Amino acid sequence: MACVAGAQHRLWSCRRRANANAKAKAKAKAKAKANASASPACLLRGNVSPGATCPLPSSIGMSGQSIGEGMSCLLADVSSPPSEVGGLWEWRGGSAAAVMRTTAAGCRMSVGALLNGLLVSVVAALLWKYSKLSEHAALLEEELHMTRKSQELSQAHIDYHVALQALQEHGTRMVCTGKMHTDRVCRFDYLCYCSEAEEFVFFHSNSSVMLPNLGSRRFQPALLDLSSVEDHNTQYFNFLELPVAALKFMPKPVFVPDVTLILNRFNPDNLMHVFHDDLIPAFYTMRQYSDLDDEARLVFMEGWAEGPHFDLYRLLSSKQPLLKEQLRNFGKLMCFTKSYVGLSKMTTWYQYGFVQPQGPKANMLVSGNEIRQFARALMEKMNITSEDGGSAEDDKEKKAEYIVVFSRSATRLIVNEAELIMALAQEFQMKVVTVSLEEQSFPGVVQVISGASMLVSMHGAQLITSLFLPRGAAVVELFPFAVNPEQYTPYKTLATLPGMDLHYISWRNTKEENTITHPDRPWEQGGIAHLEKEERERILASKDVPRHLCCRNPEWLYRIYQDTLVDIPSFVEVLKEGMKTKPSMKKLKSTSTVHPGRVREAQCQTLVQTPNEAKLTVSWQIPWNLKYLKVREVKYEVWIQEQGENTYMPYILPQQNYTFSENIKPFTTYLVWVR
Repeated sequence: MACVAGAQHRLWSCRRRANANAKAKAKAKAKAKANASASPACLLRGNVSPGATCPLPSSIGMSGQSIGEGMSCLLADVSSPPSEVGGLWEWRGGSAAAVMRTTAAGCRMSVGALLNGLLVSVVAALLWKYSKLSEHAALLEEELHMTRKSQELSQAHIDYHVALQALQEHGTRMVCTGKMHTDRVCRFDYLCYCSEAEEFVFFHSNSSVMLPNLGSRRFQPALLDLSSVEDHNTQYFNFLELPVAALKFMPKPVFVPDVTLILNRFNPDNLMHVFHDDLIPAFYTMRQYSDLDDEARLVFMEGWAEGPHFDLYRLLSSKQPLLKEQLRNFGKLMCFTKSYVGLSKMTTWYQYGFVQPQGPKANMLVSGNEIRQFARALMEKMNITSEDGGSAEDDKEKKAEYIVVFSRSATRLIVNEAELIMALAQEFQMKVVTVSLEEQSFPGVVQVISGASMLVSMHGAQLITSLFLPRGAAVVELFPFAVNPEQYTPYKTLATLPGMDLHYISWRNTKEENTITHPDRPWEQGGIAHLEKEERERILASKDVPRHLCCRNPEWLYRIYQDTLVDIPSFVEVLKEGMKTKPSMKKLKSTSTVHPGRVREAQCQTLVQTPNEAKLTVSWQIPWNLKYLKVREVKYEVWIQEQGENTYMPYILPQQNYTFSENIKPFTTYLVWVR
């Protein structure tokens, strides 16, 4: 039948088409699967064939639908099932949609491989960042440690990074005063000290300053003296030089934020040297530079231990002084942000005999006024009230006068000390008290001496305390047998400085039977047993120690360490004679010498009377400041020199004009000075 035949044909056609469609779908599905497994990545940009599969996250909510495995899918908020529109797979829901476009050929990478790559990159970045952070943290920790080291030295705040950068960029800077090493004091910024090498270091940069720039002359013999003792080869200061680039290879520096004064103590075990060589020069050096104030730090580089008088050095500053040995505790490299090196020598009055026998300095620049200002300042630090206020007290208010005798317990003894005290009390009708540095505190001794009318002592370092005596007091120095008072005069020189206003008397034992020697003691206490017999016999026979150089002359040591039985009658006689030239015991008013200025409007006039006779008239006006001074008498000095000659004719005149005729030649040029 036609219908049946047509129906069968159509049925066959439908089956054939269905089979073809099924085969096509299976083929497409296999191809898609092959492409998905072969390609590492799928980009959702192309059309997706109906048979392709791509698994989606479970939150998409697609039932029975999938996209090829390994695809990367761009998703948005999806709340409705997908629909196929124009070859695109779309999920619609709310206001957002996830759109996926892909082709099988677009897949190149698996998600696992991508995530592994990303993870490796992230971990590498984190490790690099951690390494940098660790390095920075270590640097910060080191800077913090060095800052703490710096602040162990001082409570002053210091920014370690800023200080280190300043050293690296600017290096060390130095500016000095003084022309010679014997009068030079230098200021440094960032002067460093290497404790391992025990050397100071100057770091050079393009910004470094070195004035004076002496080159190799800096070592002839040194840049400066570290102590106030002039040109002593154990007291020289110098530094080594390095480029700032060398800091990269050196230990991290510890910075000292305090302004420091770097010096050598000459002999801190001896009280005379402590005052004369160290304390007074340091006191006035600190006043020479305004930033060396009470907050400055003293650094002692001579290598001595503290010594018995270290508390006196502490009085100069509120900061604890540092010793050379202590610098090792703060690091291998220390840098002083601001420091002064060296001491002024203007206040010293005595030389110890290193080049020539000891005696007063040739050109002293200090007066008693400066010494007394120092004494007052030190007494204030020790909380001692001075009775010497610069003016005499009224008789009604004046305390009873007394005499002080220094008592020694080890060497240089006054054998009959009690008898000496009784003689003083009877002769002067005053109370006599004894003081001892071995048994009393130093402030306690100074408190007693500061009100005394007379100080009596054997020659020795304790006599430096005479600088605390009030004006008008007497200093009586006793010398053992064979020791000439005129050859050992540090305390006489001190007492007779202008403005000290002290009266000096010396007594010398001239009786050998009144001396007790100690030849078997150690050499440093006068023993001579170590010497050859001939030398010992020469010293024992000597009646006067000859002049000598410092410092270990055995004859001098033997004699100065004798004990002495004071001959009371001769002692009293010397005192009576000496006191005849002494001003009143009443405390004197502080005085100072005022010098007039230059004479003004000096003029010369000449008059030739005959070919062989002439006159020269010189006149002038008084110095400007003289009219403000109360003076009883004024004298002028006039010097006249014939031009071309080397000799002068000096005159002392009371008036402001004078006519000279003697030795004045006509038609001759004369040079005239007036003062």
